[in-house]
Amino acid sequence: MQEFHFPNWVNRFTVILILGGLAIGGYLATCLFAATHPLIVNVGHQPKQPLPFSHKIHAGQLKLDCRYCHNTVEQAAHAAIPPTATCGNCHGGNRVKEGQTLGVIRGESVLLEQVRSSLETGDPIEWVRVHNVPDFVYFNHAAHVTRGVSCVSCHGRIDTMEVVTQVEPMSMKWCLDCHRNPAPHIRDPELVTQLDFKPEDPEAYGREWVEKLGIKPNLNCSTCHR
Repeated sequence: MQEFHFPNWVNRFTVILILGGLAIGGYLATCLFAATHPLIVNVGHQPKQPLPFSHKIHAGQLKLDCRYCHNTVEQAAHAAIPPTATCGNCHGGNRVKEGQTLGVIRGESVLLEQVRSSLETGDPIEWVRVHNVPDFVYFNHAAHVTRGVSCVSCHGRIDTMEVVTQVEPMSMKWCLDCHRNPAPHIRDPELVTQLDFKPEDPEAYGREWVEKLGIKPNLNCSTCHR
């Protein structure tokens, strides 16, 4: 029986096929890395909420302190999403349960219908989380806020946002940069919710408060990974 030999062009085709597969694999891996990088995945994240809430009006124009709504931020790890009862203090309207004394600011607004309905039924408004970290990361709001880290360091100028947008990557490198050199982000703890506060010399001001508060650079892995 006559032996069969592949034509010579098959050898070149095989090499081209292998190189092409490697190139395509490398391209897909690069796209996957870029698509999942914190700078791309998180920054600019702006989920649609169940009803409009303007931080620009409440925190900016009306100067409501962040802690009025996020009232656990100085005592607990979580900042706490405010219950509807907090909204009802101003926007209860005239459809709340008998015996409740709540504000009636824009009490008949169609945009606030879900707030009034939540107050009547007790069903919570399902707000969508904007800022989040992986489950394997432990973050304590109280530990930061009470040590002079302002809300603006992580969340940006919330008081100027009509719709809350994530402005920082929340990546491990981003956290470590602050832990290595906390001074630029430290201020008088009484001013943590004063988002427009800007000292003349942030570095010198921060170093002063780092010394006052006895803050040391913290790079211990168990701080965040417990």
